Amino acid sequence: MNILLIGSGGREQALAWKIKQSPRVEKLYCAPGNPGIAALAENIDIAADNISGLKEFALANKIDLTVVGPEIPLTLGIVDEFQAAGLRIFGPGKAAAELEGSKLFAKKIMKRYKIPTANHEVFEDAQKALEHIYMSRLPVVIKADGLAAGKGVTVAHSLVEAKRAINAALKDKVFGAAGARIVIEEFLSGEEASILAFCDGEHFVPMVSAQDHKAVYDEDKGPNTGGMGAYSPAPVVTKEVLNTVNETIFAPLLAGMAKEGAPYKGVLYAGLMINNGVPKVVEFNCRFGDPETQAVLPRLQTDIIDIFEACIDGKLAAKKIEWADSAAVCVVLAADGYPGSYEKDKEISGIEAAAALPETFVFQSGTAQKDGKLVTSGGRVLGVTALGADIKTAIKNAYKAADLISFSGLHKRTDIGKKALARL
Repeated sequence: MNILLIGSGGREQALAWKIKQSPRVEKLYCAPGNPGIAALAENIDIAADNISGLKEFALANKIDLTVVGPEIPLTLGIVDEFQAAGLRIFGPGKAAAELEGSKLFAKKIMKRYKIPTANHEVFEDAQKALEHIYMSRLPVVIKADGLAAGKGVTVAHSLVEAKRAINAALKDKVFGAAGARIVIEEFLSGEEASILAFCDGEHFVPMVSAQDHKAVYDEDKGPNTGGMGAYSPAPVVTKEVLNTVNETIFAPLLAGMAKEGAPYKGVLYAGLMINNGVPKVVEFNCRFGDPETQAVLPRLQTDIIDIFEACIDGKLAAKKIEWADSAAVCVVLAADGYPGSYEKDKEISGIEAAAALPETFVFQSGTAQKDGKLVTSGGRVLGVTALGADIKTAIKNAYKAADLISFSGLHKRTDIGKKALARL
């Protein structure tokens, strides 16, 4: 098979790595790719949001299956465009991808189909939003309605923080059109977890659980980022919790989306808050998470191409998906200043030594080749993933590898997986 993978981050390198393991794959392309992906696939200089360019490439190169990594092409309708051209593609259609494209849309769907989530209000006027805050119990969660690359969420513990977040979105337009409307939610207490599921429009199969670390600093301090690390499995997701998630979240959502005329196919990411064994939805994403993918896919033992095709063909119920009993931990190495401004073009060293360690993988997120050297080009630069017999061992292995890598201004959290250890 000829496969086209769309995207350029660490998630996409993890996907490329797993896709290449399938004996069914003859040729793998990635658009636009990154230097790490270049060792696994042929990078194609087409932007992920260039839908027409990607479609033309797929048709010209007889692509048998396209796999979409990031959310933007999904919300732009790439699946609908490809399907109309007779191309097979893995991911939700535009209507279904609104679950991530608009937090308000997701909230309406959850309310309509009685899916547990936080209470919320919606605002387009800064003054009215502030008046609501004055009447609310702090902390509150303030979210840009649209896509903001994981940076459009503020947990405001004070009126000052709330006012700053509201003004940033509605007055200063820091998120552009994505922040023209905001959702203000009640704060959910508990412990976060991520459960991704393969979906075929009617059936779903949850993947092994994971936990992301959104805040930039240890102990969940500082602003939210796209994710500073992840581990799998997450002990907070017990069998009982998973059963509840399946019954109260995934099942009614898939049934509801089908009823809405937007059957959901692809990967559905449920970001959850779990309090005393009761899960509520924090957010839905319509694709593999980043960095959760880097912690989850190394545990997958089933051919991922077979899974993708089962989802597309509505045959997921008959597919057995197997996972390794090992644990995985991914530590993100970021540029100093991220998620704010940061410097680029810092030379990276130590990747080869880290990747040479047993059951260790270095996935590149924000890198570039410059003058024959690998340099930083993004806020999240690398994701260092290691396996272990248990979480404690995987943590040790991941940090052992991460400590071998260096670049000027490198920043990483030192407590990835700490919450898991407290539950063991």
